[in-house]
Amino acid sequence: MPTNWRDHIVSTPDVLRGKPRLKGTRLPVSLVLGYLAAGKSLQEIKKEFPDLTEEQVAACLDYARELAEFEVATA
Repeated sequence: MPTNWRDHIVSTPDVLRGKPRLKGTRLPVSLVLGYLAAGKSLQEIKKEFPDLTEEQVAACLDYARELAEFEVATA
C-alpha cells in the first residue's frame, strides 16, 4: 500500500520555522532526504534515528516526488 506523505509530514510556523518535518518530531524532511541522497541505507539512517520508521522515510520520498512534479501555470 502506497504511503501518503500527508499522513506523516507537517509544517507549522512555530516549529523549525515552518520547514516540513515528520509529525511528532523536530526531524526535518530535508535531513532524511539528505541522508538518502548521500547513499545512506534505511538501516544506516535508523542507526542515527532509531525511532524513524520505514513508512516515514517513504513519506519523505513521496513528498519529494510530489514537489518535483509541481508545475507552475503559465499565462
